[in-house]
Amino acid sequence: MRTGIVEMGLHPRGAPDSLLRASRLLATAAGADSMWLPDHLIGIVPASIWAPRHMAVARVVQRGDGYYEPWTALGYLAARNRLSRLRLGVGVTDSGRRNPAVTAQAAATLHLLTRGRAILGIGPGEREGNQPYGVEWSKPVARFEEALATIRLLWDSGGRPVSRDSDFFPLRDAVFDVPPHRGTRPQIWIGAHGSRMLRSVGRYADAWFPGFPQRPKDYGAKLTRIRTAASDAGRSPDAITPAGWFAVAPARSRAEADEMLGSVGARVLALCVSADVWARHGAEHPMGANFSGVQDLLPQTLSEEQALACANQVPESLLRECAICGTPADILDQFAEWHDHGLRYPVLLNAGPMCHTSVRAGMLTAGPFLKVLRALKRL
Repeated sequence: MRTGIVEMGLHPRGAPDSLLRASRLLATAAGADSMWLPDHLIGIVPASIWAPRHMAVARVVQRGDGYYEPWTALGYLAARNRLSRLRLGVGVTDSGRRNPAVTAQAAATLHLLTRGRAILGIGPGEREGNQPYGVEWSKPVARFEEALATIRLLWDSGGRPVSRDSDFFPLRDAVFDVPPHRGTRPQIWIGAHGSRMLRSVGRYADAWFPGFPQRPKDYGAKLTRIRTAASDAGRSPDAITPAGWFAVAPARSRAEADEMLGSVGARVLALCVSADVWARHGAEHPMGANFSGVQDLLPQTLSEEQALACANQVPESLLRECAICGTPADILDQFAEWHDHGLRYPVLLNAGPMCHTSVRAGMLTAGPFLKVLRALKRL
């Protein structure tokens, strides 16, 4: 396996780049292949519970919605990446909030500045990053498909004016002349879950990059569908890297792991899960039986009382599906099952600081997290 790590790109106390530098050093020490930043204006954790009494990370990062603009931050990292040579990715960018021509330009620029080590992670986005800012939030999958077609057309245009009809992103004699790096463009990693999106992965993507939650057997079944779509499109199924985005809660003991799973920080992640998954665990989603999950979550509208009440309703079995939790040995056993169902490139977020109220305990999760990253390469 190759591995990547997620740095959330939040503004910390102290030096503005302190967490970026720490995560880059951790990725290098772990022998990771890549480092990723999300593309968010609002976090998925309600700001009302982003507080030290609920999670240690709030002592280090005061603003849970204080996300850095990812392409700017990745450019900063690129200037400090000559020795470690990490691949740098955005995981994942929003295909509706950003005009695809601007996304194509940002990714192509990063690819040149990193000497061919940029990755464009892309998906349909979420309501929280669009609707509150006056961006139309309708037909997100159709918008994604048009954005992807636009990016590919511009990258392949060779600087010639191109035109394209589209309900969302029409082009009229549009020029794109940022050159490729030695004939290559950034890899495209698609965050996909539904049937239509899975077909897009098979037809166009270099990697499949879904988020949580999934079960290994479901991952394997969807991977089969992606490979079938690739074959139908005349592509080699092996050309698509089976990747995934995972929240990992590493602990020094199983008792600590159980305590972390019961924390507010771990429980609130389950609000991002669809009502269908809640129903599979014998519970109704607090947002209603038809709630679609993170795509429609508006966390900034939840009070502390509402967020805590919702978090307290999460079944323990669902918690264990949302985050991979345990000692390094336990986590590796879980990833071995994922490997058996086709996973080859896990990208990990250390959720430990979210699952403790003690800063010291949260910081100590870095040790087992590093052990997991190093050991995953041997699976």
